[in-house]
Amino acid sequence: MNTAIIFGGAGYIGQATWQRLQGQFQRIILADVREPSVPLPAQVSFVMCDVRQPIELGLAQLGVQVGEVDWIFHYSAIHREPGHAFEEYFDTNVPGAEHVTAFAEAWEVPNIYFTASIAVYGPTHAPTNESTVKYPSSGYGISKLTAELIHERWAAKSSERRLIVCRPGVVYGAGDPGNILRMIRAVKKGIFVFPGSPHIHKSYAYIEGLLDSIEFTMARAEKVIHYNYVESPTEPLGALVTHIQDILGKRSMNFRAPVGLLALVAQVLQWLTLGKSPIHPKRVRKAAMPTHIIPQWLIDHGFEFRYDFASSLRDWKQRSPGDF
Repeated sequence: MNTAIIFGGAGYIGQATWQRLQGQFQRIILADVREPSVPLPAQVSFVMCDVRQPIELGLAQLGVQVGEVDWIFHYSAIHREPGHAFEEYFDTNVPGAEHVTAFAEAWEVPNIYFTASIAVYGPTHAPTNESTVKYPSSGYGISKLTAELIHERWAAKSSERRLIVCRPGVVYGAGDPGNILRMIRAVKKGIFVFPGSPHIHKSYAYIEGLLDSIEFTMARAEKVIHYNYVESPTEPLGALVTHIQDILGKRSMNFRAPVGLLALVAQVLQWLTLGKSPIHPKRVRKAAMPTHIIPQWLIDHGFEFRYDFASSLRDWKQRSPGDF
């Protein structure tokens, strides 16, 4: 039976993955700590699973036998910053890698697709590709780099195993309420404040392009692939705001403010709202941190980037005009 298991299948990337790939598998099993928010077709089923614990999915009861799972997609992770204590990233991301790879070994799964993060590189002031030395500076980045090594250990145990490690930038698109949607809403309100310089580069990953890269790498023959996924080319923050203004058909009043001042204001808002304000000092500092990522592996291997930032906004607006 041609079967795939998506750990983290109820999340944003997980949901997009099964919707894109359902024509390639007879059965897809979503494993997550929460149920999917959309109806599932007949070939897609859901099982409750916490990757922090040893994994038992009851596959035999679902009619799946050892050796019949072709692919695992491992998306389960603690990833939002801020929102978690430093140790929480290690409590989930590291044992999650151990338990998913142990499950793959027990069920003789030959292929794993794992999402790491560009956070494994740390701050990227200069253009950064897959060969750049990694200096993760956050609990999230360190835990994700550790998880990469655990998956590599699994792959090294057999010549029959394939591992694809994707390091995506911040993923955005229809249905995601993250950084880019917050930027769109700020521009719509007519005021955008740059945290520091508008000239820093910011790398983002449009969900439809990321899905293209998943299909592209799955079709490759290499035993182990490590690749970055961001829209190409990476552009300065000021250019991204201009693209948003163009798609909205309006200009906003844009200001620069020192990061320290914005972080102080954010901290005051946290105190005044008892921690409920979405404006957080860590989020301010993160927005001011450059992420200048180059998807060199994909470039070198002939991947067709269908989107840059501007065209991704146009595609997003067509799919979900209410976001604009």
